[in-house]
Amino acid sequence: MNSNSPVHNESQYLLLFRGTHWDKGLAPEELQRVMSEWMAWFDRISASGKMVGANPLHPEGRILTGKKGRQIADGPFAESKETIAGYFLISVDTLEEAVALGQQCPALEYGMQVEVRPVAAACPPSIVAKEYAEAAAAAAAGA
Repeated sequence: MNSNSPVHNESQYLLLFRGTHWDKGLAPEELQRVMSEWMAWFDRISASGKMVGANPLHPEGRILTGKKGRQIADGPFAESKETIAGYFLISVDTLEEAVALGQQCPALEYGMQVEVRPVAAACPPSIVAKEYAEAAAAAAAGA
């Protein structure tokens, strides 16, 4: 296995919804229309059997950094356009199919962004560590 090539769980993709203020300034009727479209979109994906899971996220939380996560900061910051507002975990055959589903997001025309990411079968550092261990074992066996 080449550690430079990504390892994907070929059937699962995350649609990450970025932007927590896309609805600001919408008239109540327009907001109701967009949310009805959103729920119809969600229901179509669910009815097709492609929805694995989905959740909205609160705009606030904590960001952990440093050794053992000792540095704790408020965030992500709700006013950021990059804040992840929620996600769909979907099961489809290709990245193109995942993108096509993401393009149907009703909030895109209001400034929300949809990031489409394949779900990896394993984290890249664990793959590299396993390759190192296998190479070391093979070298020891050949020595």
